[in-house]
Amino acid sequence: MKDMTFTLTDEQRALKAAVHDLCKQFRPEYWRELDAKREYPEAFVNALTKAGYLAALIPQEYGGPGLGILEGSLILEEINHSGGNAAACHAQMYIMGTLLRHGSEAQKKQYLPKIATGELRLQAFGVTEPNSGSDTTKLQTTAVRKGDRYAVNGQKIFISRVLQSDLMLLLARTTPVDQLKKKTDGLSVFLVDIRGIKGLEVRPLRMMMNHSTNALFFDNMEIPAETLIGEEGKGFHYILDGMNAERILVAADSLGDGRWFIEKAVAYSGQRVVFGKPIGANQGVQFPIAKAHMAVEAADLMRIKGARLFDGGEPCGPEANMAKYLAAEAAWEAANACIDCHGGYGYAEEYDVERKFREARLYKTAPINNNLILAYVGEHVLGMPRSY
Repeated sequence: MKDMTFTLTDEQRALKAAVHDLCKQFRPEYWRELDAKREYPEAFVNALTKAGYLAALIPQEYGGPGLGILEGSLILEEINHSGGNAAACHAQMYIMGTLLRHGSEAQKKQYLPKIATGELRLQAFGVTEPNSGSDTTKLQTTAVRKGDRYAVNGQKIFISRVLQSDLMLLLARTTPVDQLKKKTDGLSVFLVDIRGIKGLEVRPLRMMMNHSTNALFFDNMEIPAETLIGEEGKGFHYILDGMNAERILVAADSLGDGRWFIEKAVAYSGQRVVFGKPIGANQGVQFPIAKAHMAVEAADLMRIKGARLFDGGEPCGPEANMAKYLAAEAAWEAANACIDCHGGYGYAEEYDVERKFREARLYKTAPINNNLILAYVGEHVLGMPRSY
Protein backbone atom coordinates (compact mmCIF):
# COMPACT_ATOMS: atom_id res chain seq x y z
CA MET A 1 0.00 0.00 0.00
CA LYS A 2 1.30 3.42 -0.91
CA ASP A 3 -0.84 5.20 1.69
CA MET A 4 -1.04 3.63 5.13
CA THR A 5 -1.01 6.86 7.13
CA PHE A 6 -3.37 6.79 10.08
CA THR A 7 -4.09 10.50 10.06
CA LEU A 8 -7.11 11.87 8.26
CA THR A 9 -6.91 14.41 5.46
CA ASP A 10 -8.33 17.91 5.81
CA GLU A 11 -11.25 16.83 3.60
CA GLN A 12 -11.99 13.81 5.77
CA ARG A 13 -11.89 15.88 8.96
CA ALA A 14 -14.21 18.42 7.33
CA LEU A 15 -16.59 15.60 6.37
CA LYS A 16 -16.68 14.36 9.98
CA ALA A 17 -17.37 17.86 11.27
CA ALA A 18 -20.13 18.50 8.73
CA VAL A 19 -21.89 15.21 9.50
CA HIS A 20 -21.60 15.82 13.23
CA ASP A 21 -23.10 19.30 12.86
CA LEU A 22 -26.04 17.96 10.88
CA CYS A 23 -26.64 15.16 13.37
CA LYS A 24 -26.61 17.51 16.35
CA GLN A 25 -29.72 19.15 14.91
CA PHE A 26 -31.53 15.99 16.03
CA ARG A 27 -31.58 16.42 19.76
CA PRO A 28 -31.51 13.57 22.31
CA GLU A 29 -35.27 14.02 22.76
CA TYR A 30 -35.79 13.04 19.12
CA TRP A 31 -34.01 9.71 19.52
CA ARG A 32 -35.53 9.11 22.95
CA GLU A 33 -39.07 9.48 21.61
CA LEU A 34 -38.40 7.25 18.61
CA ASP A 35 -36.94 4.59 20.88
CA ALA A 36 -39.92 4.66 23.21
CA LYS A 37 -42.33 4.26 20.29
CA ARG A 38 -40.04 1.96 18.27
CA GLU A 39 -40.41 4.24 15.27
CA TYR A 40 -38.18 4.66 12.21
CA PRO A 41 -36.05 7.87 12.08
CA GLU A 42 -37.78 9.19 8.96
CA ALA A 43 -36.81 12.85 9.34
CA PHE A 44 -33.20 11.98 10.13
CA VAL A 45 -32.80 9.61 7.18
CA ASN A 46 -34.36 12.18 4.86
CA ALA A 47 -31.94 14.86 6.09
CA LEU A 48 -28.89 12.66 5.54
CA THR A 49 -30.18 11.58 2.14
CA LYS A 50 -30.76 15.19 1.08
CA ALA A 51 -27.22 16.08 2.18
CA GLY A 52 -25.87 13.22 0.04
CA TYR A 53 -24.31 11.25 2.87
CA LEU A 54 -26.26 8.02 2.31
CA ALA A 55 -25.05 8.00 -1.31
CA ALA A 56 -21.41 8.31 -0.25
CA LEU A 57 -20.25 5.05 -1.85
CA ILE A 58 -22.21 5.41 -5.10
CA PRO A 59 -19.89 6.30 -8.02
CA GLN A 60 -20.26 9.66 -9.70
CA GLU A 61 -21.53 8.15 -12.94
CA TYR A 62 -24.58 6.93 -11.03
CA GLY A 63 -25.25 10.16 -9.16
CA GLY A 64 -23.18 9.72 -6.03
CA PRO A 65 -19.97 11.38 -4.81
CA GLY A 66 -17.90 8.20 -5.25
CA LEU A 67 -16.25 8.28 -1.85
CA GLY A 68 -14.33 5.38 -0.31
CA ILE A 69 -15.24 2.99 2.46
CA LEU A 70 -13.15 5.08 4.87
CA GLU A 71 -15.27 8.16 4.22
CA GLY A 72 -18.42 6.06 4.51
CA SER A 73 -17.25 4.77 7.87
CA LEU A 74 -16.50 8.30 9.08
CA ILE A 75 -20.08 9.31 8.29
CA LEU A 76 -21.48 6.41 10.32
CA GLU A 77 -19.10 7.03 13.19
CA GLU A 78 -20.25 10.62 13.55
CA ILE A 79 -23.93 9.64 13.55
CA ASN A 80 -23.42 7.45 16.61
CA HIS A 81 -20.89 9.84 18.11
CA SER A 82 -23.56 12.54 18.04
CA GLY A 83 -25.94 10.34 20.05
CA GLY A 84 -27.95 9.03 17.11
CA ASN A 85 -28.43 5.55 15.65
CA ALA A 86 -26.73 4.82 12.32
CA ALA A 87 -28.35 1.44 11.68
CA ALA A 88 -30.57 2.53 8.80
CA CYS A 89 -27.65 4.36 7.23
CA HIS A 90 -24.98 1.65 7.39
CA ALA A 91 -27.43 -0.88 5.96
CA GLN A 92 -27.99 1.08 2.75
CA MET A 93 -24.24 1.56 2.31
CA TYR A 94 -23.21 -2.06 2.49
CA ILE A 95 -26.32 -3.64 0.94
CA MET A 96 -25.85 -1.44 -2.10
CA GLY A 97 -22.33 -2.84 -2.56
CA THR A 98 -23.66 -6.17 -3.90
CA LEU A 99 -25.53 -4.34 -6.65
CA LEU A 100 -22.55 -2.12 -7.35
CA ARG A 101 -20.02 -4.95 -7.64
CA HIS A 102 -22.12 -7.73 -9.18
CA GLY A 103 -25.18 -6.16 -10.77
CA SER A 104 -25.52 -5.70 -14.51
CA GLU A 105 -24.99 -2.30 -16.05
CA ALA A 106 -28.73 -2.10 -16.71
CA GLN A 107 -29.51 -2.84 -13.06
CA LYS A 108 -27.03 -0.25 -11.83
CA LYS A 109 -28.41 2.41 -14.16
CA GLN A 110 -31.95 1.54 -13.12
CA TYR A 111 -31.46 1.63 -9.35
CA LEU A 112 -28.31 3.45 -8.21
CA PRO A 113 -29.28 7.00 -9.32
CA LYS A 114 -32.65 6.65 -7.58
CA ILE A 115 -31.00 5.28 -4.44
CA ALA A 116 -28.60 8.24 -4.53
CA THR A 117 -31.42 10.80 -4.59
CA GLY A 118 -33.54 8.93 -2.07
CA GLU A 119 -36.29 8.19 -4.58
CA LEU A 120 -35.70 4.53 -3.70
CA ARG A 121 -34.61 3.08 -0.37
CA LEU A 122 -32.54 -0.09 -0.15
CA GLN A 123 -32.22 -0.80 3.57
CA ALA A 124 -33.52 -4.39 3.87
CA PHE A 125 -31.23 -7.40 3.62
CA GLY A 126 -33.03 -10.77 3.63
CA VAL A 127 -30.46 -13.37 4.70
CA THR A 128 -30.88 -14.73 8.26
CA GLU A 129 -33.31 -17.59 8.82
CA PRO A 130 -34.77 -19.22 11.95
CA ASN A 131 -33.04 -22.58 11.41
CA SER A 132 -29.67 -21.52 9.98
CA GLY A 133 -28.42 -18.51 11.94
CA SER A 134 -24.81 -17.79 10.98
CA ASP A 135 -24.54 -20.96 8.84
CA THR A 136 -25.68 -19.26 5.64
CA THR A 137 -25.07 -22.37 3.52
CA LYS A 138 -28.01 -24.04 5.31
CA LEU A 139 -30.60 -21.52 4.08
CA GLN A 140 -33.96 -23.13 3.36
CA THR A 141 -35.86 -20.31 1.61
CA THR A 142 -36.22 -21.35 -2.04
CA ALA A 143 -36.52 -19.45 -5.29
CA VAL A 144 -37.73 -21.77 -8.07
CA ARG A 145 -37.52 -20.62 -11.69
CA LYS A 146 -40.82 -20.71 -13.55
CA GLY A 147 -40.36 -19.22 -17.01
CA ASP A 148 -39.52 -15.55 -16.65
CA ARG A 149 -40.20 -15.50 -12.91
CA TYR A 150 -39.05 -17.07 -9.65
CA ALA A 151 -41.43 -18.30 -6.94
CA VAL A 152 -40.07 -17.66 -3.45
CA ASN A 153 -41.11 -19.71 -0.41
CA GLY A 154 -39.72 -19.80 3.11
CA GLN A 155 -38.97 -17.63 6.13
CA LYS A 156 -36.50 -15.01 7.29
CA ILE A 157 -35.92 -13.67 10.79
CA PHE A 158 -34.41 -10.48 12.24
CA ILE A 159 -34.71 -8.59 8.95
CA SER A 160 -34.72 -4.86 9.63
CA ARG A 161 -36.43 -1.95 7.86
CA VAL A 162 -38.52 -4.00 5.43
CA LEU A 163 -41.55 -1.76 5.98
CA GLN A 164 -39.42 1.35 5.41
CA SER A 165 -37.67 0.10 2.24
CA ASP A 166 -38.67 0.01 -1.40
CA LEU A 167 -36.12 -2.62 -2.31
CA MET A 168 -34.77 -5.69 -0.53
CA LEU A 169 -31.69 -7.72 -1.29
CA LEU A 170 -32.76 -11.35 -0.89
CA LEU A 171 -30.63 -14.48 -0.62
CA ALA A 172 -32.48 -17.69 -1.51
CA ARG A 173 -31.74 -21.26 -2.54
CA THR A 174 -32.07 -21.93 -6.28
CA THR A 175 -30.52 -25.41 -6.25
CA PRO A 176 -31.41 -28.10 -3.69
CA VAL A 177 -28.61 -29.08 -1.31
CA ASP A 178 -28.58 -32.71 -2.47
CA GLN A 179 -27.73 -31.57 -6.01
CA LEU A 180 -24.64 -29.60 -5.02
CA LYS A 181 -20.97 -30.53 -5.18
CA LYS A 182 -20.00 -27.56 -2.98
CA LYS A 183 -22.21 -26.42 -0.11
CA THR A 184 -21.40 -22.77 -0.87
CA ASP A 185 -23.05 -23.03 -4.30
CA GLY A 186 -26.76 -23.08 -5.08
CA LEU A 187 -27.72 -19.76 -3.44
CA SER A 188 -28.71 -16.72 -5.48
CA VAL A 189 -29.15 -13.01 -4.79
CA PHE A 190 -32.15 -11.02 -5.95
CA LEU A 191 -32.86 -7.29 -5.80
CA VAL A 192 -36.59 -7.27 -5.15
CA ASP A 193 -39.00 -4.36 -5.42
CA ILE A 194 -41.20 -5.14 -2.40
CA ARG A 195 -43.68 -2.27 -2.78
CA GLY A 196 -47.10 -3.91 -2.73
CA ILE A 197 -45.69 -7.31 -3.63
CA LYS A 198 -47.97 -10.33 -3.12
CA GLY A 199 -46.90 -13.40 -1.17
CA LEU A 200 -44.81 -11.53 1.40
CA GLU A 201 -46.00 -11.26 5.01
CA VAL A 202 -44.06 -8.96 7.35
CA ARG A 203 -44.44 -9.41 11.11
CA PRO A 204 -42.75 -6.67 13.18
CA LEU A 205 -40.74 -7.82 16.19
CA ARG A 206 -40.27 -5.68 19.29
CA MET A 207 -36.58 -5.94 20.05
CA MET A 208 -34.25 -4.63 22.73
CA MET A 209 -33.19 -1.80 20.43
CA ASN A 210 -35.11 0.26 17.87
CA HIS A 211 -34.10 -1.29 14.54
CA SER A 212 -37.51 -1.82 12.89
CA THR A 213 -36.90 -5.59 12.91
CA ASN A 214 -39.22 -8.20 11.38
CA ALA A 215 -39.94 -11.82 10.64
CA LEU A 216 -40.71 -12.49 6.97
CA PHE A 217 -42.88 -15.22 5.46
CA PHE A 218 -42.80 -15.96 1.72
CA ASP A 219 -45.76 -17.81 0.19
CA ASN A 220 -45.22 -18.18 -3.56
CA MET A 221 -43.91 -14.63 -3.80
CA GLU A 222 -43.27 -14.15 -7.51
CA ILE A 223 -40.36 -11.98 -8.66
CA PRO A 224 -39.17 -11.25 -12.21
CA ALA A 225 -36.13 -13.24 -13.41
CA GLU A 226 -34.33 -9.98 -14.16
CA THR A 227 -34.15 -9.27 -10.43
CA LEU A 228 -31.35 -11.88 -10.23
CA ILE A 229 -27.99 -10.29 -9.41
CA GLY A 230 -25.09 -11.86 -11.29
CA GLU A 231 -25.11 -15.61 -11.93
CA GLU A 232 -27.62 -18.02 -10.49
CA GLY A 233 -26.05 -20.12 -7.73
CA LYS A 234 -23.23 -17.68 -6.95
CA GLY A 235 -25.10 -15.60 -4.36
CA PHE A 236 -23.18 -16.86 -1.33
CA HIS A 237 -19.92 -15.69 -2.90
CA TYR A 238 -21.43 -12.30 -3.77
CA ILE A 239 -22.60 -11.85 -0.19
CA LEU A 240 -19.19 -12.85 1.17
CA ASP A 241 -17.57 -10.34 -1.16
CA GLY A 242 -19.40 -7.55 0.65
CA MET A 243 -18.63 -8.74 4.15
CA ASN A 244 -15.36 -6.82 4.52
CA ALA A 245 -17.12 -3.55 3.74
CA GLU A 246 -19.86 -4.46 6.20
CA ARG A 247 -17.34 -5.24 8.95
CA ILE A 248 -15.57 -1.90 8.49
CA LEU A 249 -18.80 0.08 8.46
CA VAL A 250 -20.16 -1.68 11.55
CA ALA A 251 -16.84 -1.10 13.30
CA ALA A 252 -17.42 2.60 12.67
CA ASP A 253 -20.83 2.39 14.33
CA SER A 254 -19.17 0.97 17.43
CA LEU A 255 -16.40 3.56 17.39
CA GLY A 256 -19.00 6.32 17.38
CA ASP A 257 -20.81 4.68 20.28
CA GLY A 258 -17.55 4.31 22.19
CA ARG A 259 -16.65 7.97 21.76
CA TRP A 260 -20.14 9.03 22.87
CA PHE A 261 -19.93 6.93 26.05
CA ILE A 262 -16.47 8.20 26.92
CA GLU A 263 -17.36 11.86 26.42
CA LYS A 264 -20.57 11.39 28.39
CA ALA A 265 -18.72 9.69 31.25
CA VAL A 266 -15.92 12.25 31.35
CA ALA A 267 -18.40 15.13 31.48
CA TYR A 268 -20.54 13.56 34.18
CA SER A 269 -17.61 12.44 36.32
CA GLY A 270 -16.30 16.01 36.38
CA GLN A 271 -19.66 17.45 37.44
CA ARG A 272 -20.87 14.86 39.93
CA VAL A 273 -19.52 15.66 43.41
CA VAL A 274 -19.64 13.03 46.15
CA PHE A 275 -17.78 13.17 49.47
CA GLY A 276 -16.55 16.63 48.62
CA LYS A 277 -14.86 15.96 45.26
CA PRO A 278 -15.73 15.08 41.64
CA ILE A 279 -16.15 11.34 41.25
CA GLY A 280 -13.77 11.44 38.28
CA ALA A 281 -10.91 11.93 40.76
CA ASN A 282 -11.52 8.42 42.07
CA GLN A 283 -9.42 5.82 40.30
CA GLY A 284 -12.30 3.34 40.42
CA VAL A 285 -14.23 5.72 38.15
CA GLN A 286 -11.35 7.22 36.20
CA PHE A 287 -9.41 4.10 35.24
CA PRO A 288 -12.24 2.18 33.48
CA ILE A 289 -12.98 5.28 31.39
CA ALA A 290 -9.30 5.68 30.53
CA LYS A 291 -9.01 1.99 29.58
CA ALA A 292 -12.09 2.24 27.38
CA HIS A 293 -10.67 5.32 25.67
CA MET A 294 -7.45 3.47 24.84
CA ALA A 295 -9.42 0.51 23.51
CA VAL A 296 -11.48 2.78 21.23
CA GLU A 297 -8.36 4.52 19.92
CA ALA A 298 -6.66 1.19 19.19
CA ALA A 299 -9.75 -0.13 17.40
CA ASP A 300 -9.86 3.06 15.35
CA LEU A 301 -6.38 2.34 14.00
CA MET A 302 -7.49 -1.10 12.81
CA ARG A 303 -10.60 0.43 11.25
CA ILE A 304 -8.47 2.90 9.31
CA LYS A 305 -6.03 0.18 8.25
CA GLY A 306 -8.83 -2.06 7.04
CA ALA A 307 -10.54 0.78 5.19
CA ARG A 308 -7.36 1.92 3.47
CA LEU A 309 -6.62 -1.62 2.32
CA PHE A 310 -10.21 -2.02 1.06
CA ASP A 311 -10.14 1.30 -0.80
CA GLY A 312 -6.76 0.38 -2.28
CA GLY A 313 -8.12 -2.88 -3.67
CA GLU A 314 -5.95 -4.96 -1.35
CA PRO A 315 -6.99 -8.07 0.63
CA CYS A 316 -8.34 -6.91 4.00
CA GLY A 317 -10.30 -9.82 5.49
CA PRO A 318 -8.23 -10.06 8.70
CA GLU A 319 -8.17 -6.31 9.22
CA ALA A 320 -11.89 -5.82 8.54
CA ASN A 321 -12.84 -8.63 10.91
CA MET A 322 -10.46 -7.50 13.63
CA ALA A 323 -11.70 -3.92 13.31
CA LYS A 324 -15.29 -5.06 13.86
CA TYR A 325 -14.32 -7.21 16.85
CA LEU A 326 -12.09 -4.65 18.52
CA ALA A 327 -14.52 -1.77 17.99
CA ALA A 328 -17.53 -3.71 19.31
CA GLU A 329 -15.60 -4.83 22.38
CA ALA A 330 -14.24 -1.32 22.98
CA ALA A 331 -17.71 0.23 22.70
CA TRP A 332 -19.08 -2.28 25.18
CA GLU A 333 -16.23 -1.55 27.58
CA ALA A 334 -16.99 2.15 27.24
CA ALA A 335 -20.71 1.50 27.74
CA ASN A 336 -20.11 -0.30 31.01
CA ALA A 337 -17.70 2.37 32.26
CA CYS A 338 -20.27 5.04 31.40
CA ILE A 339 -23.22 3.36 33.09
CA ASP A 340 -21.12 2.58 36.19
CA CYS A 341 -19.98 6.20 36.32
CA HIS A 342 -23.56 7.46 36.21
CA GLY A 343 -24.81 5.05 38.85
CA GLY A 344 -28.59 5.09 39.10
CA TYR A 345 -28.85 7.93 36.60
CA GLY A 346 -27.36 5.64 33.96
CA TYR A 347 -30.59 3.68 33.99
CA ALA A 348 -32.80 6.76 33.58
CA GLU A 349 -34.12 7.35 30.05
CA GLU A 350 -33.50 11.08 30.19
CA TYR A 351 -29.72 10.56 30.34
CA ASP A 352 -29.73 8.45 27.13
CA VAL A 353 -27.07 6.12 28.52
CA GLU A 354 -29.39 3.14 28.80
CA ARG A 355 -30.60 3.59 25.20
CA LYS A 356 -27.08 3.77 23.80
CA PHE A 357 -26.10 0.89 26.10
CA ARG A 358 -28.71 -1.33 24.42
CA GLU A 359 -27.75 -0.19 20.94
CA ALA A 360 -24.04 -0.75 21.47
CA ARG A 361 -24.52 -4.30 22.77
CA LEU A 362 -25.98 -5.42 19.44
CA TYR A 363 -22.65 -5.21 17.61
CA LYS A 364 -21.03 -7.90 19.72
CA THR A 365 -23.65 -10.22 18.21
CA ALA A 366 -24.57 -8.80 14.80
CA PRO A 367 -24.14 -8.77 11.89
CA ILE A 368 -21.73 -11.52 12.93
CA ASN A 369 -21.07 -12.83 16.42
CA ASN A 370 -17.66 -11.89 17.77
CA ASN A 371 -17.00 -15.56 18.54
CA LEU A 372 -17.11 -16.28 14.81
CA ILE A 373 -14.53 -13.56 14.25
CA LEU A 374 -12.28 -15.24 16.82
CA ALA A 375 -12.78 -18.50 14.92
CA TYR A 376 -11.91 -16.74 11.64
CA VAL A 377 -8.71 -15.28 13.06
CA GLY A 378 -7.74 -18.59 14.66
CA GLU A 379 -8.20 -20.56 11.44
CA HIS A 380 -7.45 -18.13 8.60
CA VAL A 381 -4.91 -15.81 10.21
CA LEU A 382 -3.11 -18.09 12.66
CA GLY A 383 -3.50 -21.34 10.75
CA MET A 384 -5.08 -23.25 13.62
CA PRO A 385 -7.53 -26.17 13.14
CA ARG A 386 -11.08 -25.27 12.20
CA SER A 387 -13.19 -25.02 15.37
CA TYR A 388 -16.65 -25.58 13.86
